[in-house]
Amino acid sequence: MANSTQNKESVAGIVQALEDKDTNVTFEDPLENYMVLNMGPQHPATHGVLRLLIKLDGETVVDCIPELGYLHRGYEKIAEASTYMEFIPHTDRLDYISPIANNVAYALAVEKIAGVEAPPRAQYIRVVGAELARISSHLMAIGAMAMDVGAMTVFLWAFREREKLYDVFDLLTGVRFTTSYTRIGGVAQDMTDETKRAITKFIDDFPKHYSEIIRMLNKNRIFLDRVVGVGTIDAETAVRLSFSGANLRASGVEHDIRTFSPYLVYDQLSFDVITEKGGDCFARYMVRMREMLESVKIVRQTLEKMPQGPIKSDLPKKVLPKKERVYGKMEELIHDFVIVNDGVHPDVGESYVATEGSKGELGFYIISDGSGHPWRMKIRSPSFCNLQALPTLLKGQMISDVVAIIGSIDPIMGEADK
Repeated sequence: MANSTQNKESVAGIVQALEDKDTNVTFEDPLENYMVLNMGPQHPATHGVLRLLIKLDGETVVDCIPELGYLHRGYEKIAEASTYMEFIPHTDRLDYISPIANNVAYALAVEKIAGVEAPPRAQYIRVVGAELARISSHLMAIGAMAMDVGAMTVFLWAFREREKLYDVFDLLTGVRFTTSYTRIGGVAQDMTDETKRAITKFIDDFPKHYSEIIRMLNKNRIFLDRVVGVGTIDAETAVRLSFSGANLRASGVEHDIRTFSPYLVYDQLSFDVITEKGGDCFARYMVRMREMLESVKIVRQTLEKMPQGPIKSDLPKKVLPKKERVYGKMEELIHDFVIVNDGVHPDVGESYVATEGSKGELGFYIISDGSGHPWRMKIRSPSFCNLQALPTLLKGQMISDVVAIIGSIDPIMGEADK
């Protein structure tokens, strides 16, 4: 009897939360005309531990409350208890589909507040890593979205290409997945000729496999019925809800941080900012597809223009020295010991660096008190911001459209929850 009473109170609380969002809904029995459905957090189409509390009128979504936090690991507080160097591996575990891009964004924020600039060769290598990570992330997004609506073959094709990229990451960084490749002031190791040949082979072969996905999906009646006109959002609403990245550009907003506020060497490269005007699931899919070809174009230019030279800045008190120098000189050994154990000591101040991550604007905000670790850190994760648009995207759609819409915005809960 006690359990029955508790269940009724729980349902009443859920319904009240939904009613509070819609003051026009009034009925004596809240479950008489509507059904409240829990989707997730254990659901294969929520792309992680995302819970959606959905109010349904038949099979039509009337309202939705996204609930996050099931994967919260307190990374921003961990950063405040770690040295700037120690936190680099944690950035891999944010958007774990594109770890190198996370490394780059974090390193740029630390370098800004510490007054360090990576050498030109290191900047070019970072661009290569970030763009290959973008291709890998978009392949995952498109493959998972296609599988969510029934296209299993595309999922397998996308993973085949991602496996090739992981082989490239293994050559470049020594690790396939969580790379921890960047360093404050540069990168961990140089790009070898073998790595360059592997990257060149991948970008030469990729357009052929890209066209296979286009031919499979773009004229597939089932796929088009599931995504065209579904989850539509206009440009004004997308901006108001802090959409960014491919999701924002799919609503016709030509905003890309690589061109709007260039970092690294993007201002020296030629590429197009991809936009679509539909604002629906299909437009978001098409932006990601077309952006992969732009990333191929960027990587090709970067390999052609990459200069020779050092891969780390020569600032012994702020940048880890080369290991061969550590083992041969007492001064370098001391600098290495101090940086590893006590950390870089930036001046007192604050910095924010935003980069164009695969999911949108990825930013790190750091406040320094002059010690070897951040006094405060805030991570602007695009997945977290993009998810707040779900109530707008889902309202008026069918329950079967929910999985397509979630897949189209490509959330990764590792960075949404942090």
